[in-house]
Amino acid sequence: MTTQVDPLTARPTPAPAREPVTPAVRHRDARRRRRLGPGRPIPFGAAIGPLLLLGAWTLGSLTGLLDERTLSAPWTVVTTTGDLIASGRLQESLLISTQRAGFGLAFGVLIGTVLALAAGLSRWGEAVIDGPVQIKRAIPALALLPLLILWLGIDERMKVVTIVLGVFVPVYIHTHNGLRSIDQRYVELAESLRLSPARFVRRVVLPGALPGFLLGLRFAVVSAWLALVVVEQINSTSGIGYLMELARQYGQTDVIIVGLVLYGILGLLSDGAVRLVQRRALSWRRTLAD
Repeated sequence: MTTQVDPLTARPTPAPAREPVTPAVRHRDARRRRRLGPGRPIPFGAAIGPLLLLGAWTLGSLTGLLDERTLSAPWTVVTTTGDLIASGRLQESLLISTQRAGFGLAFGVLIGTVLALAAGLSRWGEAVIDGPVQIKRAIPALALLPLLILWLGIDERMKVVTIVLGVFVPVYIHTHNGLRSIDQRYVELAESLRLSPARFVRRVVLPGALPGFLLGLRFAVVSAWLALVVVEQINSTSGIGYLMELARQYGQTDVIIVGLVLYGILGLLSDGAVRLVQRRALSWRRTLAD
């Protein structure tokens, strides 16, 4: 037992016994330290919001607050989905739409990454590239549709190019920002170690730009689906958007809701996939998301 000196009497007094450190004590201390911030992750937390929305939709349909002609009930949408699957129309439309979004996303991510590397690693590259990209950023990709239709027609090229134009900007912006946010000390260290340009890019540039790239990829995935919704309703003969446009002409609200729900599910799943990759690739960082 250790002793302490009383400052008033100058006599040694026994020190209070310390609480033994046990797993329960560690857990209690950890809970006390984590009072600030959002708290621990909630299991299946991403599904809570959509389930609440589905519950409100179901309740509104059951109580009659939502008119069936304005917004079909969930069970009607489920029945319509089954009919579309049985006829094969939904699978065919989903495959075509996924291919369009996939091609546009792949080309857009590649172009945005290459432009970001060229602008982020060279002042001349930034002077040439950054200005036009910022101009494009101020002009929505959908505003270019009249020109794209005149230049490319209304075939698949126009649809893919529109998606590419909506995708590459967020990838470029966030990747370029990630590159310019790399600590200058790492660059000086690479210079002192006399790393070759290839090893400098592999060891310093790519890891430093990865957080920005993955954030840009999340925005790019959403932009791809947003652009797809529009281009598939412009003189298209296939895809989910065409299915919805055809349903609009015949007043089939349930089919339109099926398309909207499908777009939402695709966007949610693709964003979740990118977030999973982001969490795995950046597991070394400690953030409020952990």
